[in-house]
Amino acid sequence: MEATVEVTKEFDVHEIRQRFPVLTRIVNKKPLIYFDNAATAQKPDVVIDALDYYYKKYNANIHRGIHALAEEATSAYEATRTAVHKFLNSKFREEIIFTSGTTESINLVAYTWARKNIKKGDEIIVSTMEHHSNIVPWQLVCEEKGARLKVIPVNDRGELDMEAYKSLLSEKTKIVSVAHVSNVLGTINPVKEIVKYAHEAGAITLIDGAQSTVHLNIDVQDIDCDFFAFSAHKVYGPGGVGVLYGKKKILEEMPVFKGGGEMISEVTFEKTTYNELPYKFEAGTPNVGDVIVFKRSLEFLEKTGRKNIHKYEQELLKYATGAFKEIEGLRIIGTAKNKTGVISFLLDKIHPQDIGVLLDQQGIAVRTGHHCAQPLMDRFGIKGTARASFAMYNTREEVDRFVVALRKAKKMLQ
Repeated sequence: MEATVEVTKEFDVHEIRQRFPVLTRIVNKKPLIYFDNAATAQKPDVVIDALDYYYKKYNANIHRGIHALAEEATSAYEATRTAVHKFLNSKFREEIIFTSGTTESINLVAYTWARKNIKKGDEIIVSTMEHHSNIVPWQLVCEEKGARLKVIPVNDRGELDMEAYKSLLSEKTKIVSVAHVSNVLGTINPVKEIVKYAHEAGAITLIDGAQSTVHLNIDVQDIDCDFFAFSAHKVYGPGGVGVLYGKKKILEEMPVFKGGGEMISEVTFEKTTYNELPYKFEAGTPNVGDVIVFKRSLEFLEKTGRKNIHKYEQELLKYATGAFKEIEGLRIIGTAKNKTGVISFLLDKIHPQDIGVLLDQQGIAVRTGHHCAQPLMDRFGIKGTARASFAMYNTREEVDRFVVALRKAKKMLQ
């Protein structure tokens, strides 16, 4: 099982690993192997230290205070907005809205833009491979407005049927909302093409970037999507922070999402006027500390080099895929030509949860179940899978240990 991971000299996986304290843990008397990165990524020391420093030195509410701590916290908070703006290459800084995560970002669009613009007989398009977070909000809109949800099919390799997609588009299509990368299959969808066809049909687009942002270089102007959503915790940042990018003109025309402080301009008992972008969508006290330290995770990614990371992860995926295929009875679900570091699999007739339990006993963390993608499971005629997902800090040695552990689990369960 020989393979060479070719990366530039700037990328040293063993040096990278030293930046993630949790990777030194011993679990069940074994060194931790963390292959559950699609669920959440671990955090580097710079993120952990920055959060500790915030609470020790300048914890304060933002935007409404004139004292030193409030001004420091406000400046740091808004610096993260600027960092995200540059990270996504949005046209305007005010196109970046902070939420609690990808789920809230999608719901924001569904509850505001969709409820204002969708009417009876209109159509919303999603794909078979969507996470429930990109299905249920649109179902709720359809039920309320009398609209119809249409679904792009997926082929046996786990790729979108683009000809079928084009045939679904019509003058009734109002929004197309699809995942950039599948959390189950790892498939990288052709989002530029998806957006182009949607716009030609007169529809707007939302790209769920929860699984893509950590692996790919995202340029929302190049994609030309109308909305883009992702979560900080997937990109080595803190939990409870999400981003919604939206084109300025569309955001300005959307009604507010939640009412409260900060999102207002003036309040009387007769009438309330709303704040300018992006604040009209950021009601109440935000998750100040975690938003502030989110900037550190983006800086960490940029300093490490997103091209370096992508190249390393692709070589690791290739190595792991080859190693997995050597295990008799193992079936990989999702064999798209263009994919990221995710391998979902079944092993003979063994229940995925049993595999997960035995791997955990050997210090290996994977995810099992339907991965909040039950329609996709139905498409492949299965109830769930075991899923190994990789990050920049995973190694070939860990893959080798995983294969040994999987063979051991298989022998015990047969």
